[in-house]
Amino acid sequence: MTEEKTTYPRRDAEGRIEHLPDLLGVALAGLVIGVLALVVFDAGFALMGLGEFGRANGWLAIILPAWIFVEEFRAWSYGPARIAAALVAAAVSITAGLLAAGLAEELPALASGSLAAGVFALVYSLIWFYGIRWLAHRVG
Repeated sequence: MTEEKTTYPRRDAEGRIEHLPDLLGVALAGLVIGVLALVVFDAGFALMGLGEFGRANGWLAIILPAWIFVEEFRAWSYGPARIAAALVAAAVSITAGLLAAGLAEELPALASGSLAAGVFALVYSLIWFYGIRWLAHRVG
């Protein structure tokens, strides 16, 4: 009897993430790690007297989720479908993130930027996952 080794996130033969919850989970886990790293660095700088806590740009928390999105982009075959899906997902998610940051402008930069990065990651994941599959099916 052979044991099947499962990995997370589950990927197909081409290296593409197969399930939306896997993409969302990895992106949001990366976001949480990014926010925690920013909090640690910001607190360290505040303790050294190099500024006030909460002044770091929370948008930096998007680095790890963006890495996942780049890997997903690379896993799909060359063609206009992946470029179109990535451009639409980026435009809509950046707009949604900026809107979220604008609505949370009363919060410190770390909090409002982290919220914006979370909205970006969520919206990009949804648009990319469904958009690339729909476009790839339409294009062939």
